[in-house]
Amino acid sequence: MKSPPGRYSMVAMVLHWAIAILLIWNVPIAWNAEDLKGLAHVRALQPHKTIGITVLILSVLRLLWRLAVKPPRMPDTLAPWERRLARVVHVLFYVAIIGLPLSGWAMVSAGKLSDAFPIMLGPVRWPTLPMNAWFGSDVRDVHEALEVVHDLLGKATIYGLIPLHILGALKHQFIDKADELGRMIPFWPRRQAEGHAE
Repeated sequence: MKSPPGRYSMVAMVLHWAIAILLIWNVPIAWNAEDLKGLAHVRALQPHKTIGITVLILSVLRLLWRLAVKPPRMPDTLAPWERRLARVVHVLFYVAIIGLPLSGWAMVSAGKLSDAFPIMLGPVRWPTLPMNAWFGSDVRDVHEALEVVHDLLGKATIYGLIPLHILGALKHQFIDKADELGRMIPFWPRRQAEGHAE
């Protein structure tokens, strides 16, 4: 008998779902702002920036938690290529959930309106990065490059990583019968006794 995989810790689950909800919530905010011009566009992006920094903070916490607390092993039903793909997707997700808000933060810091429209976390003003000191007269070019990076990371996450992650989880749950959803959804009933972490 192959032993079943265990469940993620409650802290890992909460961080996972908080980041997922905030990422998905942030997408239509950015899309709606695209249709606006000038200061209306900048104002519409204020909540997008706040959510982005919140995602950055939670993502760093999630990475630290993962390094401190070993995650459960993968299901025994996974083929070797599926294990490799799962690891690659996992790493790419960390690149996205940290790289997206980092590039956005740097882009805002390199913009001309960073003082007038700062990133706010409630009543707290989030600091800007010293982009002008780092890049001088080239800061405008850096701003434009960061816009491209931020946009590409966003599209890769929305149209690539998230669908691949969801389809993989559903495949493992309903085709492989690996009880995958119970590993990351709190209170999801498990069909089998939980295993130990690797």
